[in-house]
Amino acid sequence: MPLSDDQPHTRTRLPVGDQPAAPPTLGQSRPVRALLAVLVVVTLLVVAVAIANRGKPDPGAGGSSSDRAAPSAPSGAGPAPSGDQPVGTTANGIATGFPHTEQGAQSAATNYAVAIGSADMFRTDSRHTIVATIADPGAVGALQSRLDQGFTPETAARFGVDAQGKPPKGLTFVSRTVPIGARSSGYTPDSVKVDVWCTGLYGLAGERSTKPVSEEWFTLSLSLRWTGTDWKLTDFSRVAGPAPVPPDQQAATAEEITGAVEQFGGFRYAR
Repeated sequence: MPLSDDQPHTRTRLPVGDQPAAPPTLGQSRPVRALLAVLVVVTLLVVAVAIANRGKPDPGAGGSSSDRAAPSAPSGAGPAPSGDQPVGTTANGIATGFPHTEQGAQSAATNYAVAIGSADMFRTDSRHTIVATIADPGAVGALQSRLDQGFTPETAARFGVDAQGKPPKGLTFVSRTVPIGARSSGYTPDSVKVDVWCTGLYGLAGERSTKPVSEEWFTLSLSLRWTGTDWKLTDFSRVAGPAPVPPDQQAATAEEITGAVEQFGGFRYAR
């Protein structure tokens, strides 16, 4: 039977430890989720900044780029490429105005090696112009005489050209020196010796060539003197090698070699 509202109500009081805990509400869980999201975002930002700053130069390090040490190369890889931009001045098509530094001397020697190995050396007038441009004034006479004796008509004939370096009609004469690397020794502000490791291309390109273009490896040793305004050549010598193992690669056709020689120009070098 239903109880009357006038009946006294009975209350049951449980011990404090036995009272059921109230389930968390949605409003209570939101701050926890927000805190976790903030921590994740902050962590990602820290990682991104660390990656972006990796490899950047220390802004507190003083000195210009040329004053800092060259980047280290992997073990066994040799010196890493380094140096300033090529010089901006030329004389008779040859770079000039090299810095009065060891690096500047290496750059001068490398460019002079290219000039000495060019097809222009087979022509008397252009050979004399090259020597007068790259040589120390006090060494011009001796170098001129030495090179004239080296570039004889007999020498020219071995390369398939006449006494003035002209190839037979329909053929292209190739004589190019390509520097691979340079090293200097005995540097002083007045003089230095620079070895330039090179590869060279020599021969006649064309369908009827009996002296096809071939490759050669050698090292040029150039002695330079500071004249007060530039590094100039006083003497040079050449030795064979070191030559790498030739690749198993199909040789280009005479037409392809001729096209490459006519289409690809040389470079101005700096280190």
